[in-house]
Amino acid sequence: MNVEVAVVPAAGRGTRMMDATRVVPKALLPVIDRPALQWVLQEAVAGGAVELIVVVSPGVDDLIFSHFEGMGGVDRIGDLRDVRIRWVVQERPLGLGDAVLRAREAVAGRPFHCLLGDNIMLPGVPCLGPMATASDGRSVVALREMTAAETSAYGVAELGEWLDESVVEIVGAVEKPGPEAAPSHLGFLGRYLFTPEVFDLLEELEPGYGGEVQLTDAIRMLAEGGRCLGAVIDAAPLDVGNPASYLEAITLLGLQHPATATRYRAFIESVIAGG
Repeated sequence: MNVEVAVVPAAGRGTRMMDATRVVPKALLPVIDRPALQWVLQEAVAGGAVELIVVVSPGVDDLIFSHFEGMGGVDRIGDLRDVRIRWVVQERPLGLGDAVLRAREAVAGRPFHCLLGDNIMLPGVPCLGPMATASDGRSVVALREMTAAETSAYGVAELGEWLDESVVEIVGAVEKPGPEAAPSHLGFLGRYLFTPEVFDLLEELEPGYGGEVQLTDAIRMLAEGGRCLGAVIDAAPLDVGNPASYLEAITLLGLQHPATATRYRAFIESVIAGG
């Protein structure tokens, strides 16, 4: 499937990163030499997107917009220069599913990738391409192996028939079930390929887990109708949404980045040796 549109929900309030996010929106938290959101947008472009639809919250939209399009910002972000970026405001914090639904008009009936704005993938790890290849016209969810403990923090897929060694039919989905209720060991990676029908399902949903409109519930409805696949990706997202994983993201990216890798690796080794 050819996918040229990417939706990036970036409206999270960043409550786990306060007090930093009282000053800087979570999407603009620095990760090495650029804001977290920029890593995600550049991943989308590398995966074939020519149009980016970014969903932001009121009050911080101007700050985010000014980085990417104000004061010459487009000239500073390289591979995003020739990409159309559209901004959509999620007026009320009703969850990830509602944030995706806000992009409906801009998507305009096309298939689209969805990338969580606070989850960074290591550069060079293929994700969007394998998802597009896996699609036979159905929506695709990127899946990864999870520990039992992680099932309390992510959506988890209920699996059907395996189509090949890395593509499986999803027949159900549960949001943050925990180890006892998890239907499998494969959870959501934070990368999705949706057909436009997902918007109709999101429109039908009432707030669920946490009082929010859950994207997982729409995925469950797709799955129960036989309209959702899973693509297993050998990777884990770098979550900038809480202090510990934010530091992990900086460390892993810092050990790869050409401007920091050598010195930072030596520093880490010296800390370990002295610890």
